[in-house]
Amino acid sequence: MTAPTDGLLFSPTRLGSIDLRNRIAMAPLTRNRAIEGRVPNPLAVQYYQQRASAGLIIAEATQISPLGQGYLDTPGIYSQAQIDAWRKVTDAVHSEGGRIILQLWHVGRISHTSLLPEGEVPVAPSAVQAKAKTFTANGFEDVSAPRALALDEIPGLIQEYRQAARNAISAGFDGVEVHAANGYLIDQFLRDGSNLRTDEYGGSIENRTRLLEEVVRAVASEIGAERTGVRLSPTTPAGDAHDSNPQPLFERAVERLDAIDGLAFVHVIEGATGGPRDNIAFDYAALRAKFRGPWIANNGYDKDSAEAALASGYADVIAFGRAFIANPDLVERLRFGVPLSDFNPDTLYGGGAEGYTDYPSVSGSNVAD
Repeated sequence: MTAPTDGLLFSPTRLGSIDLRNRIAMAPLTRNRAIEGRVPNPLAVQYYQQRASAGLIIAEATQISPLGQGYLDTPGIYSQAQIDAWRKVTDAVHSEGGRIILQLWHVGRISHTSLLPEGEVPVAPSAVQAKAKTFTANGFEDVSAPRALALDEIPGLIQEYRQAARNAISAGFDGVEVHAANGYLIDQFLRDGSNLRTDEYGGSIENRTRLLEEVVRAVASEIGAERTGVRLSPTTPAGDAHDSNPQPLFERAVERLDAIDGLAFVHVIEGATGGPRDNIAFDYAALRAKFRGPWIANNGYDKDSAEAALASGYADVIAFGRAFIANPDLVERLRFGVPLSDFNPDTLYGGGAEGYTDYPSVSGSNVAD
């Protein structure tokens, strides 16, 4: 019989107003299975319900507007049909005692004209094309050249985040995570490699962190700071993200988030997204010291390193991404020391149930026998 482990990972905690039964979060995972109208696939109900034992599910990145889409068949949160479909997902997760929030996404320049409304091109802080590819009906293609957002368009953009947050709550989510990571729009404003603006949103660190704070404040004022979190990725190269000096940039970004009273959490990808944790020298402990609220750490953690991060007080929750794809019962497998299954890379993006809802779980009784 395998005895369960009752470490800190399996203890309850609270992020803002959201009570978690354990400290394991499911990180957002793009799976490209939305149906017509950018509506979540009906299979998503089962997919997320299978993983509801996570203390918190952060649902896949979901675009706040048609212009915010960057990949084929990703879902939105701007239409009533999308809200109604997401409600079925949240109801299913809640029926299992789980908690689920939605990641609010605008890809900015990481897009292709074929994915956008007719006549539109991707938008960005500056008209600088990313050295990146995206997933279209033709497979992986180079992203399209963007145009710079006009200054008078930014208030409307912030309003789209505000409305998307309200829509997420209407769909039954327990909160939202503002996606400010992985080289997407807010991250593009943060970094001097993609932000060449000369107005109040460009140039200095103070100016480049302005949009982040304004978006998060707008979302927090709409649904409550206690239901609002943020995701950052200081050193990832994803989406052609790069900055000449990320340490002071992200420390100031987190200081500005800390000034928003009562934020539910900050969620940080350490290192390259889905890759090495030490790709660029960076002091994550110094970053963490800038925020007084709950902290979610992500990227490359296993059970032992997760427990160490929690025991030291560095993190309050650990997010696991790819491990949840092939292990819907990841919490139980970690608790009982059951080996993890590997996912099939050929079924990650697009398709149906195969590689999505057909990965097996092991029950607690079977584990203990």
